Amino acid sequence: MKFFSFWAVAVAVCLFGVWVVDGFLEMNEEEIFYTEANASYYIESKAYNPNNALLVGLTLIKSAAAKGAVCLDGTLPGYHWHRGYGSGANSWLIQLEGGGWCNSVRACVYRKTTRRGSSNYMEKQLAFTGILSNKAVENPDFFNWNRVKLRYCDGASFTGDSEHKAAQLQFRGQRIWLAAMEDLMSKGMRYANQALLSGCSAGGLASILHCDEFRNFFPRKTRVKCLSDAGLFLDAVDVSGGRTLRSLYGGVVGLQGVQNNLPRICINHLDPTSCFFPQNVIGNVKTPLFILNAAYDSWQIQSSLAPPTADPAGYWSNCRKDHSKCSASQIQFLQGFRNQMLNAIKGFSRSRQNGLFINSCFAHCQSERQDTWFADNSPVLGNKPIALAVGDWYFDRSGEKAIDCPYPCDSSCHNLVFR
Repeated sequence: MKFFSFWAVAVAVCLFGVWVVDGFLEMNEEEIFYTEANASYYIESKAYNPNNALLVGLTLIKSAAAKGAVCLDGTLPGYHWHRGYGSGANSWLIQLEGGGWCNSVRACVYRKTTRRGSSNYMEKQLAFTGILSNKAVENPDFFNWNRVKLRYCDGASFTGDSEHKAAQLQFRGQRIWLAAMEDLMSKGMRYANQALLSGCSAGGLASILHCDEFRNFFPRKTRVKCLSDAGLFLDAVDVSGGRTLRSLYGGVVGLQGVQNNLPRICINHLDPTSCFFPQNVIGNVKTPLFILNAAYDSWQIQSSLAPPTADPAGYWSNCRKDHSKCSASQIQFLQGFRNQMLNAIKGFSRSRQNGLFINSCFAHCQSERQDTWFADNSPVLGNKPIALAVGDWYFDRSGEKAIDCPYPCDSSCHNLVFR
C-alpha cells in the first residue's frame, strides 16, 4: 500500500465537528484533533487539499428546476462527476453527501443560508479522496470508475417532498434524487455494467433508503450494490433516558413530507419515524448492501447519546469529545450502545449477499477519508483494510462480515478527538 505522510492522514475532515441549531445537526469544519499513537494533528482550514487530491468541479442540474427538484432555498441541486476510463468507463459509483438534518422551520431557514441548503454556498470544487480517489494506490477497485458526489441540500436524506410557503422553504430531497439519477442516466449511466450507490452519515442513511430504487434504474444483468458508511443511526436511549434522535427524526419526517417516500413494507407496520431509522429497514432491502460503521460512532455519541441537552450538568462533556476521558461507567454505557448495534444487524447479517465492517473505533465516515479507506496504517479487521473488504464483497471475491471485538482491543483505529 502507498506510504502516507502524516499530514495526509487528515483527509476530508469537513465531515467532523458537531454543531446544533434548534435541531439542525451537521458535521462541521470545527477544530478537531486526529490522534494516532502519540501524534496529534490539528486541522482548521476547509480549503486544505490533502495529498494533492483530484479537484472536481460542481455541475448544476439544469433540468431540475422544471421538476421542482430544488434545494431548500429554491436553487438548483448539483453534483461533482469525474469520468471513468479504461476498464471502468461503464462503471458508476454514486456517493450521496452527508450533513445532518433539519427538523423545524427555524432550523431549515438557517440551513438554507449554508451549503447544506443552497447551491449558492456550495464549494465550486471538491477534493476526491478515499472511495472517490482516482489513484489505484489509494482506491484499488474504483479508481477508474465514473465517480459522482451528489450534493446534499434538502435536510432529509434525499427523501422529503413538501414545502413551507410562508418560510420560502422547499423540501424536495426525493425530487433531487430522481432528477440527479435521470440526468446521470442521460450522460451514460444507463449503459453501466456495474454500479454502486454509496453515502456517508445522512448520505449513508439515504443509500439504505434509496438502495432498491437505485437497483430498479438498471437492467437485471447490471451488477448493482449499495454501501452505507456511518449511516446506521440507532433509535437509542440517551444518557438522560430520553430519545434525542427519535425526537429529531420525528420533526424531519413530519415537516418535510418524508412518509410517502419511505419503504412501503416498513410503513405498513411501523410509524413513519421508526421507518426513518435504518435498523427497521435494512432487513427488507432486496439489493446487496454493505454496512460500514464504527461501533462507537462519534456523531451518535455527541449528538444522540450524550448531547448537551441530555447532559445539562456536563457529566459527559469531556467523554463525548475524547474517549480516553470516559469513566468506567461511561465506557460501560457505550458498550451497551455497541451491543444494540450488533443486535440491530443480526438478521441483516444472515443474508449471504450482504456485507459488514463494524470496527470498534470512535470514528464517523471512514470511506471518504484516505487515511481510513486505504493507506499504510488504515484501520483493519482480520488484517484487511476497509477498501479491500468493500472491494472483495462487491466483486464477490469473498464474503465479508467482519465485526470487531469490544473497545479497547483494536489498535488500528483512527479515533477522533474533538476540541
